[in-house]
Amino acid sequence: MRSGILCKVYDLLLDDMGPQYWWPADTAFEVVIGALLTQQTKWTNVEKAINGLKEHGLLEVRALADADIGLLEELVRCCGFYRQKASRLKGIASFFVVQGMEDVFSMPVEDLRKTMLSLKGVGNETADSIVLYAANKPKFVIDAYTTRIMKCIGIRGNYMQLQRMFEKELPTDIDIYKEYHALIVEYSKAYCGRNRCDECILKELNENGY
Repeated sequence: MRSGILCKVYDLLLDDMGPQYWWPADTAFEVVIGALLTQQTKWTNVEKAINGLKEHGLLEVRALADADIGLLEELVRCCGFYRQKASRLKGIASFFVVQGMEDVFSMPVEDLRKTMLSLKGVGNETADSIVLYAANKPKFVIDAYTTRIMKCIGIRGNYMQLQRMFEKELPTDIDIYKEYHALIVEYSKAYCGRNRCDECILKELNENGY
């Protein structure tokens, strides 16, 4: 891989799609909730669940930590694995009640990432989404869409390998990280998810950047 291909992909996607202005949330805690709920489900289901939580006043840290688990399960049922997700939502809310969300988010980026990964139900993608979008710290998010697009242009690697590639080539810029991740997701939904490979603006690229 030559230096510059990831920057070229970013420029192509941005020119084609325009700015995406992610993450759609009113508060940092709402980002955390969305990151947990979006695991293995569509964002439309997450939006439905978040609206339900809002209606019941459960998008506050203390309120969610104290919420009735049965009610919580019903509100997030649309996201699948609802018992598991309800339990994990209460768990992370309880963690923030004890530790203080502002104090946690003030940690250095790698310490914050490790802390998030230590929580039940939080894997690499969820942790990095929280670090980037909720705490506003520079950590590039790798998801299935990113892995697929990279594979199509000849770049392969596991989560951490791909993340290192992005973070090495790109400027350490929170806004660029957010925009790039959003562009990959929205582009993949529009093209990869609909098998529009012949129309793909990235099809001429390969690992050499040609």
